Amino acid sequence: MRTGQDRGVTEVVTNTAPPLRDEAAAAATAAATASGVEVRTLAEVADLTAVTRLFESIWRPAPGNQPVTSELLRAMVSAGNYVAGAFDGPELLGACFGFFGGPAKGGLHSHIAGVATAGHGRGIGFALKLHQRAWALRQDVPVISWTFDPLVRRNAHFNLTKLAARPEQYLPDFYGPMHDGINGAGDTDRIMAVWDLASPAVRSAAEGSPAPFDAAALRRQGAAVALAADAGGGPVTGPADAPVVLVAVPADIEALRRADPGRGRAWRVALREVLGGLLAGGASVIGFDRAGWYVVAKEQSS
Repeated sequence: MRTGQDRGVTEVVTNTAPPLRDEAAAAATAAATASGVEVRTLAEVADLTAVTRLFESIWRPAPGNQPVTSELLRAMVSAGNYVAGAFDGPELLGACFGFFGGPAKGGLHSHIAGVATAGHGRGIGFALKLHQRAWALRQDVPVISWTFDPLVRRNAHFNLTKLAARPEQYLPDFYGPMHDGINGAGDTDRIMAVWDLASPAVRSAAEGSPAPFDAAALRRQGAAVALAADAGGGPVTGPADAPVVLVAVPADIEALRRADPGRGRAWRVALREVLGGLLAGGASVIGFDRAGWYVVAKEQSS
C-alpha cells in the first residue's frame, strides 16, 4: 500500500474526547494481538534503517529510487511525525510512516505502509492502521489521508471497506513514473482517501464490523454498470445513467501489467475516464464490493 502527499485535509474537529481515544487504543491493541505482533512507534536509527530495508524488499525499486531513507525518517520523527513498526519477536513484519499536514496539524498524511510477504494474511496492515489511528487521536488529529492505486482491488477493499475511509479525489499520474516492482513504468493514478477517525462508520470498522456492499444486489435494484470486464478481461464502458453506479477493476492488475501491459494500460485509461469523471462531476464513492466494484452515488439535483 504505497501512499502519497497531503493536499490539506477536510473539516477539522479538535479536542477528541478521552472515551474515543480509549476506544481507539483498545481496538488497536486487539488488532495487534489478533495478528500476533507488537506495534510500536520507532525513533532509533537501527529501527528506522530496518524500516527502509523492509520497504525496499516490498517495492523492489530501481537503483537510486528508495521509497524513503533512514535519514528522512529520523528527521521526520524528530519533528514529531509518525513512524511505527509491527514486530513478531525481533522480526519487523510491517511498517507505516506519516507526516502532519496543514493547517496546524489538522491532519496526518500516511505516506507509505507495507507488510512483508512473511506477514501476509495475518491482519498486520489492519493492526498498523489502527495503531496509527489511536496515535493520531492522542494528538487531537481527527483525520488521516493517504493515496492508493484505484486499480488494485485488494487495496480498494482494505481502504474503503475494512477501514471505512472515503475517496476524496482522483489524481491522474500523481507521482509520475516510479520504476519499481509494483508500479512498473506506467502512469501512477491515485485516489486520495480520507479517514474520518471519529465517524460512526470508522468506529464500527475498527471494531471489526465494516459495512459491506453487494454489487449484484445493487444491479438487481437498478444500479448502472459504467465499467466492467469483457470476455477477454479488458475494460468495457457502459452508461452511468442511474443514481447508483458500479465501476469494476480487474482481479489482479499487477499480474495483468506483467502479462499484458497493453491491457493494463487500457484499464488505467478506462478507470481514469469513468471513475475519475464521476468524482470530478460531484459523485461520491460510498463503498467497495470485494468482488471488484466501486459503488458510486451520483449527486442528486434538487
